[in-house]
Amino acid sequence: MSKNGFGELSNFRDVGYSINQYTGTAVLREERLFRSARARNMTEHINAAKKRNAAVASSAAIPQSSDSITEPVKLPNVTYHTINLNGGAFERALLWKLSWSNIGRVCYRMAAGYRNEAISILGQNVMSPRGLTGLACDTLTHSTAEIRAVFDILSTASNYPILIHCTQGKDRTGLLVLLVLALLDVDERSISYDYARSEKELLPELEERMREIKSIGLTEEFAGCPPDFVPKVMAFLRESYGGVEAYLSQLGFDEEAQQRVVKILHCQ
Repeated sequence: MSKNGFGELSNFRDVGYSINQYTGTAVLREERLFRSARARNMTEHINAAKKRNAAVASSAAIPQSSDSITEPVKLPNVTYHTINLNGGAFERALLWKLSWSNIGRVCYRMAAGYRNEAISILGQNVMSPRGLTGLACDTLTHSTAEIRAVFDILSTASNYPILIHCTQGKDRTGLLVLLVLALLDVDERSISYDYARSEKELLPELEERMREIKSIGLTEEFAGCPPDFVPKVMAFLRESYGGVEAYLSQLGFDEEAQQRVVKILHCQ
């Protein structure tokens, strides 16, 4: 049986199967947690939905501000939990990293309806210098309500199977999957392996993604998967919070709730 039941979805995989194949052992339960990029059109989404009736936790966020990027396709009879992972608190934190003159430029362009141009100012002056790893750490710091909402969904057995996705299925999705795998005590090397798979999976769409990325002032780094992403984010969690369990506890997602996720996803 193929482990890619959503075969037409870009950057799709069964997270449990990915980790089990890499480690050579049955670490995680399969066919429960999936990840992918967004569906590009209705046909692709319908074909995917016919193969699995999944609950979807969508982390689509900042790219929705780009006029060149379409809204996620939705179907009836599928439960969607649309969570703006990089929501208001995250966006305000980025905005306040700008100079006063650039804040004025962003506000003017937003008011005039030039959202892409406004975002490109943030892209050039804040997001590109921070890089994917820095932005992931910023997300952990400022998107606490959103991350808590995702884990509330993950802690409810009746929500499964769950597909987590974002525009490319590698950055925001990658961060959420990193947190889940760290909670499940998956080793850092295996988490890095699953994260890095996205770069190869997305190669067929590289030209299109580069156009989108450059349109909002970002560099080529944002099309790839930095090899030090997982080690640096894990180090940030340890140094800033004492590890993933302590981080989630600070969000109000206590040990009992964490263990529900472990019970659902881990081969015990």
